Amino acid sequence: MGILERLRESLVRTKQQFVERFDEIVRRADQPDRRARPLDVETIDALEELLLSADIGVATTERIIAAIGSDRGRSESLRDLVKREIARTFETTGAPAPTAAPPRVWLIVGVNGTGKTTTVGKLANLLRAGGARPLICAADTYRAAAVEQLEIWARRAGVEMVRAREGADPAAVVFDAISSAKATGCDPVLIDTAGRLHTRVNLMNELDKIRRVAAREVPGAPHEVLLVLDATVGQNGIVQAREFAPVAGVNGIVLTKLDGTARGGVAVAIASDLNLPIRYVGVGEGIDDLVPFSSREYIDGLFEERW
Repeated sequence: MGILERLRESLVRTKQQFVERFDEIVRRADQPDRRARPLDVETIDALEELLLSADIGVATTERIIAAIGSDRGRSESLRDLVKREIARTFETTGAPAPTAAPPRVWLIVGVNGTGKTTTVGKLANLLRAGGARPLICAADTYRAAAVEQLEIWARRAGVEMVRAREGADPAAVVFDAISSAKATGCDPVLIDTAGRLHTRVNLMNELDKIRRVAAREVPGAPHEVLLVLDATVGQNGIVQAREFAPVAGVNGIVLTKLDGTARGGVAVAIASDLNLPIRYVGVGEGIDDLVPFSSREYIDGLFEERW
C-alpha cells in the first residue's frame, strides 16, 4: 500500500460513521426537483449534525453551511459543494515548509501524551527512507524513560542519536546535537522535547532557550517547529494548541492516531482554527506508520471518491 493510500485507509473508522449518512443526505438534496433550489431546513440540520459529529468543529461547520447556502443556486451537487469548501479550508493554511541550508533544525513540541517521542522516531525513519541523514536529539531529559524509548526508535530507524544524562540542561543537549550534525553531515536535526503546557512558565522559558541556542548555531533555526496533536482528543487538543502554538512559534502540525478515531474531521478543524498546515499524519503504531499529509487524499478518503 502506497503512502497516500495509507492516509486514506486511516480514515476507515471516520468513514464508517460519515459516508453512509452523508450519501443519504446527498441523495435527498440532489433529487432533480431539488437540485437548483436552496437547501431546506431539514437537510441543513442533518448536514450540520453530521459535520459536527466528525469533529469538524462549530466555526468550520458554520462556514461550510453558509457557503453552501449561498452557492446552491448554481445547481452544483451538494457533495461537490461540501468537498470544495473543505478543500478551501486547507488552501488557506500557512506557508509550506521553509527551505534552508543544512543542518536544518526541527523542534518537536506538544503536551504530554500526544506521541512526540514515537513521532520523532517515525519521522527519522521516513526521512531516512527518503535519502536524508537525520540526527535525533534527546532533549527530554526529565522523563526517566524518554531517552531509552527514543534510543529504541533510533535503532529501529537506523539513525544516529545524541543524548545526555538524565536531568541535563536540554539546551546543552541541543547544542551538542547541532555540533555533531555539522561535523558528520547529518540533516535534519530532530529535537524531541519534554511535554509541557503553555501555562508552565519555567518550561516555556526552557523551550525559548532551546530556540535561542539553535538560532545562534544555525541561521534561521529552528526551521520547523512541529506541534504534535492527538486526533483522538479532538477539539480539546485544538483548544490547547490555540494557546500553545503562538508561544512556541509553531509552523506545522503532526496529527497522530488518526486511524484510532471515528472523528477524523478534526483535521479540517485544525486547518481552519489554527491556520497551520498539517505536515504529517500518524496512521498506526509501526515505525512506517507516519505519512506526509495530503489534503486531496484526505478529502478523497473522507468521501470515498477520486476526483
